[in-house]
Amino acid sequence: MKQKERFLFRIQKATESLKTFQPAATPSFEEFVLDTSKEEVLLKELSFSGVPDPPVIDLSCCRVYNEGLIHWRLSEDSLPTDHHIVEFRKLGAEDEEEEESRWSASERVYGCSTVLSDLVGDSRYAFRVKSCRNGVFSPCSPETHDDLLYTVFYTILCTFTLFGFLFNEKCGFSAERLQLSKRRDSVESVAGMSFLLAAERVQTGSYICLDYIIGDTGISHGRHYWAFRVEPNSYMVKVGVASDSKLTEWFHNPRDTSSPRYDHDSGHDSGSEDACFEVSQPFTLVTIGMGRLFIPKASVGAASGDHSSRILPMPQRIGVCLDYDAGRVFFYDADTMRCLYERQVDCSGTMYPAFGLLGGGAVHLEEFITAKRLSYM
Repeated sequence: MKQKERFLFRIQKATESLKTFQPAATPSFEEFVLDTSKEEVLLKELSFSGVPDPPVIDLSCCRVYNEGLIHWRLSEDSLPTDHHIVEFRKLGAEDEEEEESRWSASERVYGCSTVLSDLVGDSRYAFRVKSCRNGVFSPCSPETHDDLLYTVFYTILCTFTLFGFLFNEKCGFSAERLQLSKRRDSVESVAGMSFLLAAERVQTGSYICLDYIIGDTGISHGRHYWAFRVEPNSYMVKVGVASDSKLTEWFHNPRDTSSPRYDHDSGHDSGSEDACFEVSQPFTLVTIGMGRLFIPKASVGAASGDHSSRILPMPQRIGVCLDYDAGRVFFYDADTMRCLYERQVDCSGTMYPAFGLLGGGAVHLEEFITAKRLSYM
């Protein structure tokens, strides 16, 4: 009983002492400072080798001509990758449920571009790219079209044959006013030494004739397509097709340079010079200048004086398709394959790609795509 009383007495004393308890230390942490500078430096030096960032297909550099050339780029802060894989599949298959299983993969690519050579003609394809680092693959290249995830579309337009040719160095063009590149895939129009040496006699004006040059291969059957670039600052360039008989006339019967005349011009503005465009001719040419493409006058049913329907922005690359058997020629924006203009042409002889240059200007033929050695990234 006494032990119980002593125990209760101690509890009472302890309870009373708590009422007046004051801690010896200050409970505030205002003066407490934790130095984490060393840890921050260590964290910044850490390198996490996780999933690589997905590459982005560069549409401005991609093109499909005789083969498929695919370019892509990595994000600026992306770490180096081991290699890339390009996947592609043919569109329009009946079994859409097996879409993923129909992707074909390229060999390892150690750069940011590759050439795909196993594409089937007259088909549409989807392409995507993924990167690999330390055995870990990134997601596929980001979505570029709403109707198909992670893909970019191209149409392989092989319902016609890709026509390969160079400029003909023996066709009779003016070697003084037209300068060919060594590979004969570019031609530039210049004033010429004779004209410049006699320039002191030119005070008020002078007539400069149109100089023609053609491809070194003619077309006598089938459907053929070729593409080229015209320098945007060209003064005037005419491009299209012409028959061998018409070219003989142009090359061997030059106009009188002192008295310029236009083809089919009656001289009295009767409109008879326009009527010839309504019938099939052994040539068809469109005009390029001032960064624009001009469609022949009588080809568009526009009101008199209204030329807006005849003037189009000049494409970066122009494509021409000649259907010899059907007697029709088509002009395309070679980047989008949008048809800009088409008309009937008289294919009674051998037809040639024809180019006429006046003043300053240049034409560059499209190179066939070839697989090249790629540098390691």
